[in-house]
Amino acid sequence: MRSVRSFRDQVKDPELKRQVAGFIGQEALHGREHRAFNDRLAELGFPTKQVERIIKKVIAIRERLLSPKSNLAATAAYEHFTATLAELLLTSEEARALFGHEEVKNLFLWHALEESEHKAVAFDVYKAVGGSERMRVVTMKLLRLTFVLGIAVQVTAALLLDRATYRRGNLRRSWRRLRRSPVVNRKVWDQLREYDRPDFHPDDRDTTALVERWRVELFGEHGTLNDKLTGATDRADGHLDVLIVGPGRASALSSRTASNSTQ
Repeated sequence: MRSVRSFRDQVKDPELKRQVAGFIGQEALHGREHRAFNDRLAELGFPTKQVERIIKKVIAIRERLLSPKSNLAATAAYEHFTATLAELLLTSEEARALFGHEEVKNLFLWHALEESEHKAVAFDVYKAVGGSERMRVVTMKLLRLTFVLGIAVQVTAALLLDRATYRRGNLRRSWRRLRRSPVVNRKVWDQLREYDRPDFHPDDRDTTALVERWRVELFGEHGTLNDKLTGATDRADGHLDVLIVGPGRASALSSRTASNSTQ
């Protein structure tokens, strides 16, 4: 988000300026809701706060060592990651079932919807300020590699620290489930690699109908998340309602969703 904001004054196109404002608002609120979710997970004993600290340090180092345009290239690449996973979640019932808890699924469905709405903003800003194709593609290749290595390290650490891993047959069953997972799929990897094409643009994959379907399903007249919509005000129960600003709409999702999701 910060890398896009640092270039907002260089954006001349009025429509892109409007999209940048929406992008910054959405990403700020995504961060707030996921921090609330991580706080709840930390209360349950998961090491989410340690992971947050590591990620903050990595981002700070990257921002200090790399140029603003290189950081923007990284943001555009990460947005392709999130758009790819968002499309998977919105199209695959099997992927949605992986969350196991309805409120956790709701949180990520909302996030996936908004990631799909603004998937091209960082990319368009990068192109508008003269970002090179070489930097764009090389950045994505490096991030794909570090993403795979990072996930491998985290999964290995989680397995080693989990006593259930050492029970007979558990590791083999987990490996079979992983291989069948819709996330670990050649189609997902190929979609990530589409970013390397010289003529690539995020809107090459037209998800307009998909986004509209989920807007209606989540926030339409009979939307499944309408009971989470309130004004952006402090609640008597201590939770803060969160304003969600999407293209052409504004709604609010209470951070109670995050805390309820793990109760």
